[in-house]
Amino acid sequence: MKNNLTESPSWKLLENHFQGIKNTSLRTLFSGDDTRGSSLSLEKEGIFFDYSKHRVVRETLDLLFQLARERGLHDKIEAMFTGAKINITEKRAVLHTALRAPKGSVIMADGVNVVPLVHEVLERMAGFAATIRQGEWKGFTGKTIRNIVNIGIGGSDLGPVMAFEALKFYVQQDMTFRFVSNIDGNDFSEAVKELHPEETLFIVSSKTFTTLETMTNARTARKWLLDELVDEAAVARHFVAVSTNAKEVSAFGIDPRNMFGFWDWVGGRYSMDSAIGLSTMIAIGPEHFYAMLDGFHRMDDHFRTAPFNENIPVIMALLGIWYIDFFGAQTQAVLPYDNYLKRFPAYLQQLTMESNGKHVTLDGVTTDYQTGSVYWGEPGTNGQHSFYQMIHQGTLLIPCDFIGFRTSLNPLPLHQDYLVANMIAQGEALAFGKTAAEVRKEGVPEELVPHKVFEGNRPSSTFFMEKLTPANLGKLVAMYEHAVYVQGVIWGVNPFDQMGVELGKVLSMKIIPELQDKQRPINHDSSTNNLIRYYRD
Repeated sequence: MKNNLTESPSWKLLENHFQGIKNTSLRTLFSGDDTRGSSLSLEKEGIFFDYSKHRVVRETLDLLFQLARERGLHDKIEAMFTGAKINITEKRAVLHTALRAPKGSVIMADGVNVVPLVHEVLERMAGFAATIRQGEWKGFTGKTIRNIVNIGIGGSDLGPVMAFEALKFYVQQDMTFRFVSNIDGNDFSEAVKELHPEETLFIVSSKTFTTLETMTNARTARKWLLDELVDEAAVARHFVAVSTNAKEVSAFGIDPRNMFGFWDWVGGRYSMDSAIGLSTMIAIGPEHFYAMLDGFHRMDDHFRTAPFNENIPVIMALLGIWYIDFFGAQTQAVLPYDNYLKRFPAYLQQLTMESNGKHVTLDGVTTDYQTGSVYWGEPGTNGQHSFYQMIHQGTLLIPCDFIGFRTSLNPLPLHQDYLVANMIAQGEALAFGKTAAEVRKEGVPEELVPHKVFEGNRPSSTFFMEKLTPANLGKLVAMYEHAVYVQGVIWGVNPFDQMGVELGKVLSMKIIPELQDKQRPINHDSSTNNLIRYYRD
């Protein structure tokens, strides 16, 4: 059946509704309803979600929920949780939820209960992490491992980096953790500065163990190690692998017993709670890692069972569609008011944009509507002194997600009150702005009045939690994972493939030998040819 989103009854109703509400201000909506702040907010799984500062009324939400039902969202959610092959283009199940399912759960994929397989890997990871953390794993010369360098790219890097930064408060302090992803030699060179090879363990994360960037960095790491330790037998004591390719892992010199596997039903950007999170488990310890998994699972359960009007990821996703497809918003700002979450927006960039940055539906039909949004952001209050000017007074409509915590992990006097006050104030300022009359009342000279007017009516969500714990990080990540899936279902695209990343990779493999051999003929367009000649010359 062809995708017909924009011809569906619910979509038509939303288009008509949009015409009637698009110019309604948040000032008007709040002044006409004293209960709006409480009626358009909810608290589930320790997350207080205020979505009252959105340009919606109850009818808007009801129509969005109707659209979700019309697109079969409930059945699609069940299909994901029960192992159906919803990744249609790659003919795979999508079971990142199985990575955090409690022991004893039953989740079938191709006739196999995958939960025992997941817990077998988790137990091996926990045992290995404990030997590293307790100093029992020795390097080739007998020295204790004190440095962990994770080598990966994409989901094999962004998740571990984000989790490490987010949970740095819980990291074992007598160890050093570094991350290498970019094929740029500067990345590796900086990562190993001041590290001693005999005290360093590399975790090489690549499902196929053939990824160009990862394996280039891994081979450089191998040389860096052997330049000092010389004996190739040292590789087995200083490298472990997260992979499914035992042959290549062994050929590299890694003992296959130190290979931690995962499965083709785990997409890279959904893999931070799989063996890809080995560096995270070593950093924060198995107990905290399991707490993070529990947070993931609690949000999974909420998403699967809560009715749409009480379902945080569903509401998030539908509000996003409202702005993307009806208001024409093209970006989404994620603004965590906790410095530990400084890499969270970058993590979400891959999760959201690699998932739903598609213009072809599952039926192979080009969409006649916008899909996906550009995700970006920085922690507050830094961003306030950077790009908030554009959010407040620019010409683009930029919906915002504010993420805050009531309790700081480092409770310095006044700091948390000032931080949270700024977060709450930004949402208020975006929603209600300041009129010319209000500016004049402040005695501002008339020539400056236009410059000091804030039109307001800029939408935002606020997510409040008690404090940043491993469990709460798991909830936050799963919340966005599921919102991405909901949007993919509505738009009829596949959030679980990433074919758009392939073409550049293929072309680069043709260009590499052309850069290395100055006599090699080149046959590209005139611009590409000139760039190759410039590099060669």
